Amino acid sequence: MKKKDQNPIVSIDSIDSYNKLFGLETYHPLVTVLDLKKATKGVNHVRMDYSIYALFLKQGVNCTLMYGRQSYDYHEGTVVSFRPGHLIGVDLEVDEIAPDVVGLLFHPDLIYGTTLASKIDDYRFFDYSQREAVHLSFEERTTFIECLERIKREIEHPVDRHTAEIVASHIQVLLDYMTRFYERQFITRHKVNSELLIQFENELRNYYSSGKAADGIPSVAYFAQKANLSTGYFGDLIKRETGSTAQDLISRHIIEQAKKRLCNTSDDISIIAYDLGFQYPQHFTRMFKKQTGHTPREYRMNIN
Repeated sequence: MKKKDQNPIVSIDSIDSYNKLFGLETYHPLVTVLDLKKATKGVNHVRMDYSIYALFLKQGVNCTLMYGRQSYDYHEGTVVSFRPGHLIGVDLEVDEIAPDVVGLLFHPDLIYGTTLASKIDDYRFFDYSQREAVHLSFEERTTFIECLERIKREIEHPVDRHTAEIVASHIQVLLDYMTRFYERQFITRHKVNSELLIQFENELRNYYSSGKAADGIPSVAYFAQKANLSTGYFGDLIKRETGSTAQDLISRHIIEQAKKRLCNTSDDISIIAYDLGFQYPQHFTRMFKKQTGHTPREYRMNIN
């Protein structure tokens, strides 16, 4: 039997709960810019259950993060991000009180009613796993830290009716920069991403040539798991490499397989639908017409 993770779980349900954990001062109840070199308490070998958003820039010694059942090295110049609902294990390589980490934490209530609230789900990197963290250049680190400084100056002022909107706007700028940094990383990893695209195409062909479609239509998550990537990161990678979503590519492959069957066999359309992974033939007919403008029956009649 596999040994269970014995590290205690610490609930991070507020800014103050995080600051108290590290012996840091809380200036605003819903947001903080932190510098763990100023920590007066050490935290190690724990699992943190986040109910807040967080971004951390690692500048010093390495540590290991546990995400799910897998561990990831968290190296210098790396930014990791979490959204509410993530459970993250932390294991520093050395038991030091003050690791060289800066970052931002904010509670969902901070952005309620602000422009950022309507955009927060667009920042898909919050759903990437930690092995897909973004690695910053020196200039990018400088930009990241400058954004933190602007937020820090604002939250150290007395709170007024403008504070939430101004802080949220500064956070949005930082998140927009994070999107740019990830887009740059997608570009600089083009060779690796191209190889992953080829792997995806091979896995897709193999799924249908090996009869696995009897288990149903494959999901994007299925192929992401094959590539050892999170579904969000995998989907974004495919979209940037091809201009199409992974789901669109799966659908196109299914339609091409269907066209071959309709052209080269007299098989009943319901049999073709089942063989392609559809539980109900009408779902196949609906997808086929959406993709081609014709029903499978119309398509077969037109080519004969």
